[in-house]
Amino acid sequence: MSTKKTAAKNAPKAAKTQATKKAAKTAEPKPKAPRQREGKMSALDAAAKVLTEAGEPMTAKAMIEAMATKRYWTSPGGATPHSTLYAAIIREIGTKGAEARFQKTDRGQFAINSGATTKAKPAAKANATPKPQAKKAAKKNSEIADGTPGPKAVSELFKI
Repeated sequence: MSTKKTAAKNAPKAAKTQATKKAAKTAEPKPKAPRQREGKMSALDAAAKVLTEAGEPMTAKAMIEAMATKRYWTSPGGATPHSTLYAAIIREIGTKGAEARFQKTDRGQFAINSGATTKAKPAAKANATPKPQAKKAAKKNSEIADGTPGPKAVSELFKI
């Protein structure tokens, strides 16, 4: 049960919290810090650089070895960095599509996406005939899948 005294004590707090919420909403968001540290390169950036320098398609394992020898990027101790790189490249191709830095040239082989050589997904045929719809409504009313008559068929049988 609240009394006038407790309500009077809580009123300034409520006003303060509402004022700070409004101020927080109107405050400008802080600019995001750069994701990577100075001098460090991500595995995808290093892979793109290695592929550009090589000029030919490479496997993820070969890219990891080249990145390590050229000191662009080294694994932080993971057991299968080539699998992680492969997954990251596939994910970039899937999300960015034609604007991805990489393109898959063969099974397990990636090259730099030159833009003109990207494969576009074939569009659906405009004159394709729609698949015929099964007459499910008629079957549903007369028979169930196991061959027994449905409720509508039974009620028609017993009409007097």
